Amino acid sequence: MIKEIKENARKKMEKSLSLLVQELSQLRTGRASPALLEGIKVEYYNSLLPLNQVASISIPEPRMIIIQPWDKTVLPNIEKAIYKSAIGLTPNNDGTVIRLPIPPLTTERREELIKLSQRIGEEAKVAIRNIRREANNEIKRAAKEKKISEDESYSAQEEIQKITDELIKKIDDALAKKEKEIRET
Repeated sequence: MIKEIKENARKKMEKSLSLLVQELSQLRTGRASPALLEGIKVEYYNSLLPLNQVASISIPEPRMIIIQPWDKTVLPNIEKAIYKSAIGLTPNNDGTVIRLPIPPLTTERREELIKLSQRIGEEAKVAIRNIRREANNEIKRAAKEKKISEDESYSAQEEIQKITDELIKKIDDALAKKEKEIRET
C-alpha cells in the first residue's frame, strides 16, 4: 500500500516536471528552436493539423527557422497560423519556404522572460507540494485506519519528502539552465 502511494506520487510529480520542461522549451530565448512552433495548428483540407505534419522545420543558423511545406498550396495557411499564434514572430514567405528570423532579445524582454520562467517554475513546485500533501494524507488515513503502523507512516512520509526534494531540485536546475540560456542569447 505504501509502495503504491509513493510510486503514484512520484509519477504525478515527474509529470509536473515534464510539463515544466515542455513549457520552458516554448519560451523564446532569441535562439531558433523547433519547440517555438509546437502547438501551432495549420488549416489543411478543412482540418487543423500540427505544423510539423504539413511541413519540415529546419534551423540553418542560430537565429533562423525555415519551414518548408510538402505541399506549396498550404504556404498561405502556414503564414496565417504563425501570425495568429502568440510567438510574436513575422514570417517571410518567398513562395517556396517560410523564413522566421528570430530577433535578438532586449534586456527588458530578457528580464520579463526570466520572471515568466520563474513563475512557471513556482507553479510546478506548488503542484509537486500538492501531490506530496495528497500522498501524506493517504498515508495518515491508512495509519488512522490501522492499516499501517505509526512508524511505517512516519518513514513513508519521510520518503515522500525525499522524492519531493529531489524533484524540486530538478525544477530549480531546469530553471537555472533556462535563465542562463536567456541571459546568454
